[in-house]
Amino acid sequence: MECKISVKAGTDVIHVPIQYPTIQEAINHANPGDTIFVHKRTYYEHVIINKSVALVGEDRDSTNVDGNGTGSVISITANYVSVKGFTIERSGRGPYDSGIFVNRSSGNDVSRNTMTNNSNGISLYFSSYNTISHNTMTNNSNGISLLFSIKNMVSGNTITNNNYGISLFSSINNMVSGNTITNNNYGMYLALYTMNNIICCNNFNNTCQVRSDSTNVWDYGNQGNYWSDYAEQDLNGDGIGDKPYVIDIYNQDNHPLKGTFSDFNVTLERETYHVTTICNSTISEFRFEMEPETGKKIISFNVTGKDSTVGFCRVTIPTDLMNYPYIVLVDVEEIVPTLLDVSNETYVYLYFTYSHSRHTIRIIYSLVRKLQTDLYNLNTTYCDLLNNYSIFLDNYSQLQKSYHEFNKSYQDLLNNYSIFLDNYSQLQKSYHEFNKSYQDHLSDYSKNIHNVQNLMYIFAATTAVFIITIIYLSKRAHAGNTKAFEDKNRG
Repeated sequence: MECKISVKAGTDVIHVPIQYPTIQEAINHANPGDTIFVHKRTYYEHVIINKSVALVGEDRDSTNVDGNGTGSVISITANYVSVKGFTIERSGRGPYDSGIFVNRSSGNDVSRNTMTNNSNGISLYFSSYNTISHNTMTNNSNGISLLFSIKNMVSGNTITNNNYGISLFSSINNMVSGNTITNNNYGMYLALYTMNNIICCNNFNNTCQVRSDSTNVWDYGNQGNYWSDYAEQDLNGDGIGDKPYVIDIYNQDNHPLKGTFSDFNVTLERETYHVTTICNSTISEFRFEMEPETGKKIISFNVTGKDSTVGFCRVTIPTDLMNYPYIVLVDVEEIVPTLLDVSNETYVYLYFTYSHSRHTIRIIYSLVRKLQTDLYNLNTTYCDLLNNYSIFLDNYSQLQKSYHEFNKSYQDLLNNYSIFLDNYSQLQKSYHEFNKSYQDHLSDYSKNIHNVQNLMYIFAATTAVFIITIIYLSKRAHAGNTKAFEDKNRG
């Protein structure tokens, strides 16, 4: 369904062809910040936007800008330009000719346009921080081309029947997400020096999915891309393939999706939320409803698939939009979804299956169900508390028993300690008596030693006198014998 874009009339809104016959004349007379509202018809022009203005088409399918086969149809050279709601066709066939050519410009928003029969649908050249979203690219040589461009967002575009779906040349740090890239000869081409680009949550179904001469990132968080030729299983039932999708030796998708990715906008109280699905069914008629009286919120959509096959959905819901718990209905039958482990305070991830062919899925947030869940959780908590209290009483009883045993052991220990003190006191007393006796013995021993020494001195002196006397007497005897012998000889 095509949404028509309306603009509130005012002094800053210029109407084409009412006020000026051509888009270019309106731009030439506009001031920065003005809106140029272009009414339905075909405009054969080459438009140059060199001011920060918003260019808005009345109806995307019938507000056409035709380049008549030469040059770029719309060229953006200013910053903070917005282009929405046009069919832009028939650029020249040169390598830089484009439906929209963004030249050395930043902060632009190019969204909800159709680009057909151009050399390039949209080209960014030395440009950064631009948003390219929800455009349709068909029958171009390149759907979207980024040349020497950084930090741009390319999201939610439908790119089909082109030679190359998206091409990046020497471009880094761009985000390419949520695009449907099908029936192209090459889904993407990433040339040399194209690095650090994040490519995730896209749907690829092309003759050649990717041609790459560089290394980039092919998944973000817990989600990669859907690849029509990916054949691995999802045994754990979370909508993500169990093995990586290998692009080449330098590139692989670590979390390939088992179903196509869809992103739906929900506006509530002036806030926009994104509800996303990964599903192997065809999804249609997505709706969000709210009952102000009851606070009930309902997400609903139809799923269609081949009869007698198993369908699945992985649905991501912002908790600020609808918090858990939910009632999930397949037609009128309530099912219990799996709350995936990757759920957190910001997003809830649900996974559920059903049998094809066609069903209406309803995901309902109800205050009554929430109250029931809260009561159930409260009752569960109360039962847990009672169980824990019973365990506490058992532990307390065991603790009391252990305390009494400990107290008895403590009293026995005190008694033994008292006995020990008595024994120690007796031991000290015995020690003092023994020490006194020992000191007395030492004194007696010292006296005895002194007496022995005196005796030894006396003995030594007596022995010396004795020896001297013996020697003296021996000498006297010898002298007497000698005289007698001499007297005898004289006689």
